[in-house]
Amino acid sequence: MQFSESWLRQYVNPSLDSDALGHAMTMAGLEVEEQHSFAPAFTKIVIAQILSAEQHPDADRLRVCKVDAGTGQELQIVCGAPNARAGIKIPCAMVGAELPPAEAGGKPFMIKVGKLRGVESQGMLCSGRELGLGDDHEGILELPQDAPVGKDIREYLDLDDQIFVIKLTPNKADCLSLLGMAREVSAITGADLCAPKWSVPAKAIDEKLKVTVENTDLCGRFAGRVIRGVNPQVKTPEYIVKRLSRAGQRSISALVDLSNYVMLEMGQPTHVFDIDKLNGDITVRWAKVGETLELLNGQTVTLQGPDSAGKLQDAGVVADQSGPVALAGIMGGNHCAVSDDTKNIYVEAAYWLPSAIQGRARRFNFSTDAAHRFERGVDPQNTVNCLEYLSSLIIEVCGGQAGPIDDQILNVPERKPVRMRLTRAQKVIGIPLTNEIVADVFKRLGFEFKQEGDAFIVTPPSYRFDIEIEEDLIEEVARMYGFENIPDQPPVASLKMSAKAEAKRGIHLLRQRLALQGYQEAVNFGFTDLESERRLMGVSEKDVIAVLNPIANQYGVMRSTLWGGLLTNLKANLNRGAGRVRLFETGRVFNRDANVQEEASKVAGYNQPQKIGGLAYGSFVPEQWANATRAVDFFDVKGDLERVLDPLHFVTEAAQHPALHPGRSAKIFLTTAKNRVEVGFIGELHPGLQQAYELPQAPVLFELELDPIRELGLPVPEELSKFPAVQRDLAVVVKQDVSAQTLLDAMSATKQQFVRGIELFDEFKPKAGSSSMADDEKSLAFRVTLLNPVETLQDPQIDAVMASLLGAVEKKCAARLR
Repeated sequence: MQFSESWLRQYVNPSLDSDALGHAMTMAGLEVEEQHSFAPAFTKIVIAQILSAEQHPDADRLRVCKVDAGTGQELQIVCGAPNARAGIKIPCAMVGAELPPAEAGGKPFMIKVGKLRGVESQGMLCSGRELGLGDDHEGILELPQDAPVGKDIREYLDLDDQIFVIKLTPNKADCLSLLGMAREVSAITGADLCAPKWSVPAKAIDEKLKVTVENTDLCGRFAGRVIRGVNPQVKTPEYIVKRLSRAGQRSISALVDLSNYVMLEMGQPTHVFDIDKLNGDITVRWAKVGETLELLNGQTVTLQGPDSAGKLQDAGVVADQSGPVALAGIMGGNHCAVSDDTKNIYVEAAYWLPSAIQGRARRFNFSTDAAHRFERGVDPQNTVNCLEYLSSLIIEVCGGQAGPIDDQILNVPERKPVRMRLTRAQKVIGIPLTNEIVADVFKRLGFEFKQEGDAFIVTPPSYRFDIEIEEDLIEEVARMYGFENIPDQPPVASLKMSAKAEAKRGIHLLRQRLALQGYQEAVNFGFTDLESERRLMGVSEKDVIAVLNPIANQYGVMRSTLWGGLLTNLKANLNRGAGRVRLFETGRVFNRDANVQEEASKVAGYNQPQKIGGLAYGSFVPEQWANATRAVDFFDVKGDLERVLDPLHFVTEAAQHPALHPGRSAKIFLTTAKNRVEVGFIGELHPGLQQAYELPQAPVLFELELDPIRELGLPVPEELSKFPAVQRDLAVVVKQDVSAQTLLDAMSATKQQFVRGIELFDEFKPKAGSSSMADDEKSLAFRVTLLNPVETLQDPQIDAVMASLLGAVEKKCAARLR
């Protein structure tokens, strides 16, 4: 938003200088992106009058002018401008004057006494371009005849007027006008607001143009009137041209200039049609497929209409009986544009719904001031008021007779009350607010409000589209209170060295240990595809957690296992020539659970624990001469986990999992002296999934709950015994389907006081008919370590312990001594 300070001060004139005014606006959220004088710096340029202009004796294009610059004596100045003639008043640079540099960053141009083709020149007659007032370089700048000779040109043309360029955020559509900026400055500074005033034009004719609004989701309010007998060739008033120029708008013609002026001043875009070029009545509707329209900028656009589902609308149009004559809220058509021959016009002002304008102009690769305002929101209650204002200006400048206003109110948004709690505002802003401070802010902003206890119920004005929730009102309080008045208090926290948790190891240690075993860490999204969830977890579609707005089709559900991402990583590595892959990942998985409550890793209705998972694929060691090449198996990965989890002890137990091989998968249990906790699964990938993922070999996968394996417990010191330990071997024969862990559990259950450890050190399975054991039997040999910390163990004590251990496995596992 660009405007001049002098224009703003017509409506609000605070007792602040230019810099202080710019600072106040910036501190209230209206960032002054640029502030500068209208004209660049120059000195000693005054108003002068040409008394005579004679042809140069030695140059056809030069004239020798006698000039009165108010110094008491005539100056002789040689000038090459084609419009230099006696009687006109022009800017004259005196000897010693400094003109703006011709190029940015250049040096100022100094005027000296010189000679042009042998004739002395005592100054310079200036064009607008040489003064930095425009690009016109065809001739010297002509001034009005009442301009006082000898007066400084900067003072006469108010060239020190400050230009403000405001960088508005998209929510501040109410400030896209001089009146809106004046309202804000009045609220910021407390200065009185003087809104523009005009006389409502009399209804001299009784004529209306029939307008039918077919789509209320496009146009919420449409107002227009007929004005006959205008003269579009009159000159636009100088003060309007000046204000438009300093707002970055060039003067085009009286009717166009007045329409642009009302838009900049009031914030309401309007449009003027040549009514004699319209074919019948007007219809406001969405565009139809294949319609074309030549716009005012010369571009011809082809409109597409609604999509195949009938939902997405291409653009709205204002159409007569022959077709579109304007793009609704964006730009008028060239067919009905006003020209120097226009006599009768139709002036319209409308409220176009922001959703109907947003993005439409960009689709045609251009933008307009009207579209910029309508897509952010224009005050629907000010439509007729602005139409009256524009009509008044047109009749005042161009003449004519106005008809009655045809105003159709169809779909105007209702501004709903917004509640703001004082305690909430204090917490968000961080300052001790009072009811009086907040009430004063709302009064200055012109908000209607009432108080209910410590809460304010505010009804936003019709021009404030940005006030919808409590935080919007809190923002207004902070802006008007002054961001610079809010104390800058950084958060303070006492820091102390925390003791390292001895009973719990960090996740980084587990990651380092896995890396030492040759595994590389992968980081995947917490999303996966529905098909992977079905394959790996055997769940139905209703059990998965769907993502409401997925970033891609393959990320449509939340993962309940880490294996889906790891298998995708494996496939990507194999496609790139890798033959041996070790991967792991740590992260959260997500499951439905109606019983959980809000905790660190849980949300009501959902459980999202942290897990650590991995896979091994290819040979069990890198190819080398010292080891035969074989594929990695269950026991290789189990050994890796034992080294990673040390000193924790875990056991495996055969179990089924939808993603794992039915005969080569197991649950993992952490075991302690007191209990046994299930923490995860380990096993080969299911053959069906191996085929689905097109893997030449089945990888071995594991997945563990992270929290249990981080708990180490505190070490318990124990005095070293002075007496030697004793080791005895116990070899038993059992059925081949009996696991070694079953025997270990049976022996541990006897809780012999002298037993310090039991380890399996041998397994023997006989060949058919080659030993005393049956074909379905096997021999397991255990080494038992015994120790008495008080005295040396005696043979009777040792024999009693071994007999007890043997009796336990005979009873519980049907074992016999070998």
